[in-house]
Amino acid sequence: MKAITHHEYGGPEVLQFEDIDRPVPKDDEVLVEVKAASLNIADWHMMTGTPYLVRLMGGGFRKPNNPAAGSDVSGVVVEVGASVTRFQPGDEVFGEIRGSFAEYATALERHLAHKPSNAAFEEAAAVPLAGFTALQGLRDHGRVKAGDQVLINGASGAVGTWAVQIAKAFGAEVTAVCSTRNVDTVRAIGADRVIDYTEVDFTRFSAGFDVMLDVVGNRSLAKCRRLLVDGGRYVMVSGPKGKWFGPLRRMAAGRLLFLGRRRQFAWYVASVNLEDLEHLGRLLEQGDISAVIDRRYALGDVPEAFRYLGEGHARGKLIVTV
Repeated sequence: MKAITHHEYGGPEVLQFEDIDRPVPKDDEVLVEVKAASLNIADWHMMTGTPYLVRLMGGGFRKPNNPAAGSDVSGVVVEVGASVTRFQPGDEVFGEIRGSFAEYATALERHLAHKPSNAAFEEAAAVPLAGFTALQGLRDHGRVKAGDQVLINGASGAVGTWAVQIAKAFGAEVTAVCSTRNVDTVRAIGADRVIDYTEVDFTRFSAGFDVMLDVVGNRSLAKCRRLLVDGGRYVMVSGPKGKWFGPLRRMAAGRLLFLGRRRQFAWYVASVNLEDLEHLGRLLEQGDISAVIDRRYALGDVPEAFRYLGEGHARGKLIVTV
């Protein structure tokens, strides 16, 4: 079968489009014929091996332990392991798979859910990791509830477009920050107010937000803190890039800056779990959220998709059709 792999760390040039053996599912795994996949910034980190902390956390220090690429997936079940009970061949599924940039891939049963029948494969493939990040940031760390004033910095990206819609589904009032070219898109997915950061410095607003979900991390923490009401919560999704520790320096600074204050700081790594995947599926099925898709690529064009992702201007999700 055809697949995208990388046997060394580096930029898109290390990606190879090659023939490999079709995987065989273990007892607790499902073999999926991939119909669509999507790119995440996490895939970029796995490809480049940066920040180096990625390597220390099991990615492989000198070279990748696993050459497979891609994680978000939607497709059709082909074969199930002996202990799998929730799926059978022919089921349409979506979720998280290591190696989704391939014609076939295996996933743990608990990392897949039934695809909403009214959602296209491409739309379902856009959901998992960015959807987990947005949902868990707003619900678990921001504790967003109806009537809250929520500020989303980086509202036009993969996580941001889901966050705007999920916050609205919670009943929040959403102020979204993005560039000029994305204002109409962000407004169309439900933002109550859109700030064009090329024209307005949003950190100069007076305090008034219950939650700030920061997908970019490009403004000082002190200025972000001043935007929050007493009891407000700053939720950090990302931060400055770096080869060694990436956003960890900003995380440490945030914990110190907010220490003993009436405002709260949170940083997290999204977790893959069946309950949240099914919850996102229901939101998609009910029409509460929908995918914003910037560009589509064929499997062999994944290196070009990574080049575009690396430019940092993708609107919503980049989809790979298989």
